[in-house]
Amino acid sequence: MKITTEMVKTLREATGAGVLEAKKALEAANGDFDVAVDALRAKGAARAAKRADRAAKEGLVEMYAHPGNRVGVILELNCETDFVARNEMFQGLAHDLALHIAAMSPRYISRDEVSTEELEREINVLKEQALAEGKPQQIVDKIVEGRMSKFYEELVLLEQPFVKDEKVKIQDMLTDAIRTTGENIIVRRFARYELGESL
Repeated sequence: MKITTEMVKTLREATGAGVLEAKKALEAANGDFDVAVDALRAKGAARAAKRADRAAKEGLVEMYAHPGNRVGVILELNCETDFVARNEMFQGLAHDLALHIAAMSPRYISRDEVSTEELEREINVLKEQALAEGKPQQIVDKIVEGRMSKFYEELVLLEQPFVKDEKVKIQDMLTDAIRTTGENIIVRRFARYELGESL
């Protein structure tokens, strides 16, 4: 299939890839847009993994107040250089993440932060639920595994689908930003406040 400049342009806009990289991805995918996007995302994830060890000490603190000022978020998003921190894309990412946290109220940044006690308690509850529903013992573990994914999705920021586009996970947004900027980007910490919530 002939790869047109219009196809390359569309793929670049969707992924932020370079011209040559987008063209090669389309050629490898035989012109299939979705396959090319997936290939570029996988490449981006591999690059992001390589950059994960690099120190990210620059960045910004984003403050977001939901309309009506009933929910507020303070988020620290880090990168490697102040050049990237001043970049419009990086600032937009910080704003989107703060808005997402306000709407979805995650409790943790990553799975690593969930305590062993909380995980064990949740697994036991889910096992009991599955057995109470009459599920056969041999498939209970598979059911629990599936429901644990939902548990992580509800509580862990990086696992959540983005509030403005549920097809994209927060981790994918970070991976894309890392690929685009060429720097390690991490959510360092956040705090979410809701008016009248129990302390």
